[in-house]
Amino acid sequence: MMFRFVAMLACLGMVSVIIADEKPNFIVIFADDLGYGDLSCYDPDGIETPRIDALADGGFRSTDFFVPANVCSPSRAALLTGRYPMRCGIPVARFERTGSKYQDYGLASDEITIPELLKPAGYRSLMVGKWHLGMEVEGSHPIDAGFDEHLGIPSNYGKSRGPNFDTLYRGKQVERKKIPCEELTNIYTNEVVDFIHRNQDDPFLIYVSHHIVHSPLLPSKEFVGTSGKGKYGDFIRELDHSTGRIIDAVQDAGLSEKTFVVFTSDNGPTRVGSTGGLNGGKYCTMEGGHRVPGIFYWPGTVPPHQVSDVTLTSMDLLPQFCTLAGVALPSDRKIDGKHILSILKGEQSESQHQFLYYYNGTNLQAVREGKWKLHLPRSANDQPFWSKKPGKYKGFVALDELQLFDLENDLGEKENVASQYPEMVARLQKQADLIRAELGDVRVTGHDQKEIKLVDPQER
Repeated sequence: MMFRFVAMLACLGMVSVIIADEKPNFIVIFADDLGYGDLSCYDPDGIETPRIDALADGGFRSTDFFVPANVCSPSRAALLTGRYPMRCGIPVARFERTGSKYQDYGLASDEITIPELLKPAGYRSLMVGKWHLGMEVEGSHPIDAGFDEHLGIPSNYGKSRGPNFDTLYRGKQVERKKIPCEELTNIYTNEVVDFIHRNQDDPFLIYVSHHIVHSPLLPSKEFVGTSGKGKYGDFIRELDHSTGRIIDAVQDAGLSEKTFVVFTSDNGPTRVGSTGGLNGGKYCTMEGGHRVPGIFYWPGTVPPHQVSDVTLTSMDLLPQFCTLAGVALPSDRKIDGKHILSILKGEQSESQHQFLYYYNGTNLQAVREGKWKLHLPRSANDQPFWSKKPGKYKGFVALDELQLFDLENDLGEKENVASQYPEMVARLQKQADLIRAELGDVRVTGHDQKEIKLVDPQER
């Protein structure tokens, strides 16, 4: 159904496909709740991750990689559509418990995703792992979103997520019920390895959406005790091992120089993880909630040994993948991602993003330009359901004043310098007003905001 939708757009001139001699493969490895300081390549005190570290050393490691949401569902929607969550209609995390108003909330069928765009260019695609975008909602399944193959569970692994939390699906069919969480990572990795070998003669897209390190912390038994830092560290060791197996499969198939690998996380860590010195964490708009590991690996194209503080975002993947595949972007909607290959090659040192917008649910809470980040006043009553209890999570829940931070000299967001730079405060306030009119805010509907029906009135 979704392929026909994209094909129709192609006929209308909204999407066009350009013939390309060499189309690279794409692999996106997306961790869950992995903190900026959880990996040894980002923090010497992090968990030892030799295979992920090797990717970083062999390519490009970003120290300023922004995800436009601090929770699962909005972050995943933004990656797949290249659009801010408010624009693509998933600003609030799903909650699948029976009776929850969020259980019928999913990715809209008229949103165009990376696999849909790549399909007309001959790409075959696989999604494995946690979907969390409404798999059981009509039109919101990974197959509906353009993936040719899928193996995974609907969302988080836990009884509170509804009766199918431990049901493994292949496409829309049940593969296995009551599957132990400890088995999932190995099952997903096996599926990816098999897919690579089955599709090595044609271009492919693989989206690996891990459960690691979201609770429950249940690593496979062979990894228990391997990190010396508890089951959280053991789980990350399993993530590292899985990543290594995927890279080995690419190398064994002779596809290393034809495969572009991206490793990142959906948002910052819970209190168990490490932000590497950043303030905040998951559920808040401090840097610890939005700045995550971002590693780009493509031998022969992306030079090795690069560490860069040029701002990149997860939304950049869609436009960059499309360009490399010879696919033009849709012309009927705003794509927030930018082309970043020249940055990854070390040829450009300026970010393509002048401003970044930090939302907590539907609440615009901060605007950033370069090193300057302005936190906007907000009420505890304006917060999404995950922030309803003040003090439960790190970072600002309620704020009664403007706070300006110089991230170049104060990455921990500890010293408010608003009184020293009133002109910058005014500039970022003006930009907040502009983006609020476009993307919306609490009780404000933006002119390019997808309608949201399933959130509390105070969250709209």
